[in-house]
Amino acid sequence: MPKQPRSRWRNRAEAAPAWLLLTALAWTPLPLARRLAEGLALGLRRWTPRWRRTALRNLELAFPERDAAWREGVLRESYRNLGRVLLALAKAPRLTAANIGDWIEYEGYEHFRDALAKGRGVLFLTAHLGNWELSVAAHALFGHPMRMLVRPLDNPLLDRLIERRRTLHGNRPIDKNNAAREALKALRANQAVGILADQNAAGDDGLFVDFFGRPARSTKSVALLAARTGAAVIPGFAFWNPLRSRYVLKFYPPLVMADGGDREADLRENTQRCQTAIERAVRERPEQWLWMHRRWKSRPPGEEILY
Repeated sequence: MPKQPRSRWRNRAEAAPAWLLLTALAWTPLPLARRLAEGLALGLRRWTPRWRRTALRNLELAFPERDAAWREGVLRESYRNLGRVLLALAKAPRLTAANIGDWIEYEGYEHFRDALAKGRGVLFLTAHLGNWELSVAAHALFGHPMRMLVRPLDNPLLDRLIERRRTLHGNRPIDKNNAAREALKALRANQAVGILADQNAAGDDGLFVDFFGRPARSTKSVALLAARTGAAVIPGFAFWNPLRSRYVLKFYPPLVMADGGDREADLRENTQRCQTAIERAVRERPEQWLWMHRRWKSRPPGEEILY
């Protein structure tokens, strides 16, 4: 069934406090703003019981060998990480080429540089891991604006509020409703395109591959675009380093994509390689992944519902 139109008053009631919060955090000195954002996110645990149940179920599915106390600790830090993502959005108008180095530094930049030199574009394979909002802003401020696939929010006022911050430094979104054409155009112009590829993929975009030992319906967009253009697929994530109180934007070596001549088999194998790369990164920093999403919502025919 088609979605019912949203009320203007509902949109305003949601957008107004979000604008106030982002504005307040933007003007608050950074150390205090960070504590406030993390504290607010931790408070969400009480107000989002469904998110909490989903996250604990995901942690049980992904790490069955771990005990309940460990999962609760990871979940707590995952909420705290969400607060840091909120802070990056709030502080976006204050970020500049002069101060971005105080927030984040590169590791593995040569992988991007070498891939760009080949002239076929770069696909950044990323996830809701670490600080995905800061990573694109930082990459632009370091001199490399990019395109990014996004799904418009249901609330158009919130969507515009967030998009303004995402595009302040030269990045340009690609609406998922017109993704293929715009992404191909960008890659053929030797640009970088970022794709968040860690969520349950609905409709024709998804196929089942392994993720943490279970079939998970995953986007095949990255594999399809790489096959069409020859673009390098570089996993990249902005990890929080608590010892240094800053981020590391870590680029991994480009994925080796299968090209055996069987289009369907190659598509499945390359989608699997993308999900394996994301899983490896999540295992590296499990407390920085957004566990609140029902990653295993879709199931292959005949398999039990997991939520």
